[in-house]
Amino acid sequence: MPVLLLKEAGFDLWKNVFDVNMTSAFMVTKRAIPHLRKSGNGAIVNIISLSVQTGGANGAGPYAAAKGALLVFTRTLARELAPEVRTNAVIPGVIETHHHEIFSTPERMEQYKKETPLGRNGTAEEVAGAVLYLVSDAASFTNGAIIDVNGGRFLR
Repeated sequence: MPVLLLKEAGFDLWKNVFDVNMTSAFMVTKRAIPHLRKSGNGAIVNIISLSVQTGGANGAGPYAAAKGALLVFTRTLARELAPEVRTNAVIPGVIETHHHEIFSTPERMEQYKKETPLGRNGTAEEVAGAVLYLVSDAASFTNGAIIDVNGGRFLR
């Protein structure tokens, strides 16, 4: 049974999820900023989650909240670090990974495909392609962007 955010989730779970998904990004970024600024052309790309659009279905509320904080952190950094460092994020859709082999049934994976306008789930290589674009010179005028790599699953 999923953990319900307000009814059952304890502070330890909340803190652990935030430490893994938000505090770690803060700590790594803080250490990296001097090096990125020194390069004069630094780039940060954070990986968010579809849960920021869904609210974290099936008990993933703490995870969704942490990823939402990471989205806001990304936009804050885009303002604070420019022009030396560009900061953007990618929001993957349902990606065929080991995670879904463990946590999603084959039937649910088929349902995800039906719910996605492109009619399939994504690959890790497709997410990596978006990240590579954002760190490349081709994205030299891209800052504060949130790129959805989700097959049209959540059109804004």
